[in-house]
Amino acid sequence: MKYLIVGLGNIGDEYVNTRHNVGFQILDAFAKASNISFQDNRLAFRAEYKIKGRTLVLIKPTTFMNLSGRAVNYWLQKEKIPEEKLLVIVDDIALPFGTLRLRPKGSDAGHNGLADINLTLGHQNYARLRFGIGDDFPKGFQVQYVLGEWTEDEKKAIPQKFETAVEIIKSFGWQGLAHTMNQFNKK
Repeated sequence: MKYLIVGLGNIGDEYVNTRHNVGFQILDAFAKASNISFQDNRLAFRAEYKIKGRTLVLIKPTTFMNLSGRAVNYWLQKEKIPEEKLLVIVDDIALPFGTLRLRPKGSDAGHNGLADINLTLGHQNYARLRFGIGDDFPKGFQVQYVLGEWTEDEKKAIPQKFETAVEIIKSFGWQGLAHTMNQFNKK
């Protein structure tokens, strides 16, 4: 049984430590904790992790955020993974910093990466793990905030938050969406 785990972000050194790249950052934390590595592959950096008879295919799309749907659709087809086994990890300004929220579906909420995935797949019925980045920015400065780097206080809190995100991803693949939501959304 295979699962596709997609961390959204933008390629390029200028985006590495930005809030908008939290999907990439969480998958990098997963790889480090699991002693696996990403390889440059078609439309994405790809890694594989096995847990209790299941395979998690992790990808970081190289298509840029606004074209993420292309990579997601390609890897779903290539790996023959049904869409109900898809999990997308994304930043969310509507959630306070560090809040982790697992949902079975939902709107793009103005997120261009999710909007492109929804458009490409033709629906929004796939799981997503939202990582709250907060909304501590003045009116009209959302883009600068989202593409800005973490504050020093945020950097101190991130390792524990990413560790929890890694647990959520593993639980999603091992125990399923409903169980994982019940276990982690209460925290």
